[in-house]
Amino acid sequence: MDIGFLTTGLLTGLREGVEAALIVSIILAYLARTGNQRRFGRIWLGTAAAIVLSAAVGAVLWLTIGGLKSPAEEYFEGSAMLLAAAVVTWMLFWMRRTAANIKGELQAGVDRALTDGRVWALAILAFSAVIREGIETALFLLGQATAATTEHAGAASTLVGALIGMLIAGLLGYGFYRGARVINLARFFRWTGVALVFIAGGLVSRAAHEFIGAGLIGFGTSAAFDISAVLPSEPAGGNLLGQVLRAVFGYSSTPEWTTLVTWLLYVVGVLGLYLQPVKPHKPASVPTSLPARGS
Repeated sequence: MDIGFLTTGLLTGLREGVEAALIVSIILAYLARTGNQRRFGRIWLGTAAAIVLSAAVGAVLWLTIGGLKSPAEEYFEGSAMLLAAAVVTWMLFWMRRTAANIKGELQAGVDRALTDGRVWALAILAFSAVIREGIETALFLLGQATAATTEHAGAASTLVGALIGMLIAGLLGYGFYRGARVINLARFFRWTGVALVFIAGGLVSRAAHEFIGAGLIGFGTSAAFDISAVLPSEPAGGNLLGQVLRAVFGYSSTPEWTTLVTWLLYVVGVLGLYLQPVKPHKPASVPTSLPARGS
């Protein structure tokens, strides 16, 4: 088991899992508060469908990698890493912008479904809310697992870590539903977001490395420095810290100039934007009269 890739998978599964669990717990708690507990089955159905579809998408994409030959394999792996980094970057800024209003928007969606008598719309509401997080998770884990294919047991460690993170997220979701203040959500999302920026930066730099190997990038291919004697990043070096830094942050003891500059530009640029104060948004309005029954 690779501790570094286990850590990246766990962080991704925990962060994305908490978002999905928070969404489901808000819907369930609102239904319970309005006397509509019998509608829980629709929510679980929509949630389960979203989880199964997300897993299927990730499995299909992962199995596709094995059938490719060089240089198509390098092109695919580099593209998968870039796509994963783009998805997680979009997700971070979307969550940062809408977190304050997400509760009101979900409750308004439940109200519309109950008022219009379209009870199956509750399943669609849960599905649409969770599928976004599920697809994002599948793509991000694909990028991490793709980067881990050269490491011993790296891909499996990423998956195991993600499953552990999602299990913890499920327990936290139950705490949200029961009304327990398990963690400070604002602080949790902020600091896990910072960690994901560094992980995504590692994927971007690895993508550049793959494109150099495939011959797509022909400049800046010489090593910027070589500190392999001090902190080797390859498994053969036998340095646990170097391997963890490689798995989590894309560290290399002999980075090409292109990969190093790419990493710096991404991390500095995205982190600078992400840490800026968020302008307050007007919360979504929620109807005051709610039906306790639906047809």
